[in-house]
Amino acid sequence: MNTLVQVRPDRARCRLAPTALALLESARHGLANAADETSAGGRYVAAHLAALRAAAAIVAARPAPGTSARRKAPPRSVWELLPRVEPALAEWAAFFAAGAGKRAAAEAGLPRAVSSREADDLLRDAGTFLSLAEDALGLPAQSPLPLSSTG
Repeated sequence: MNTLVQVRPDRARCRLAPTALALLESARHGLANAADETSAGGRYVAAHLAALRAAAAIVAARPAPGTSARRKAPPRSVWELLPRVEPALAEWAAFFAAGAGKRAAAEAGLPRAVSSREADDLLRDAGTFLSLAEDALGLPAQSPLPLSSTG
């Protein structure tokens, strides 16, 4: 099994499973796709899913406190699990959880589900969140994605 070992002066040695790395890579690609999306709804959905993948990477990389492998718990939202494994991102978890309904409406193609400004704001927020997720996992900073101006 390949793992990435990254040493940062302010963090302990960090090992990431390939699953977590794949989720982060998928999140980064999702943000790039969101930036290229012409519709506000498509941009919002892609940005929200990118943030979801970044959160899933953190949850995959760290076991929740108080959990054991023997006990099966019912499935939970990644936004519920994230504050347990990375309390510093609790506000971000609440923010993205609150946007899940809007994402579902945009995915369903409802007209005016999201405005162009909401989509652009979420795209920027998802990029910030991805950077914070990478930092929380001890990864080196990635260069920010270029955001095109739409609308």
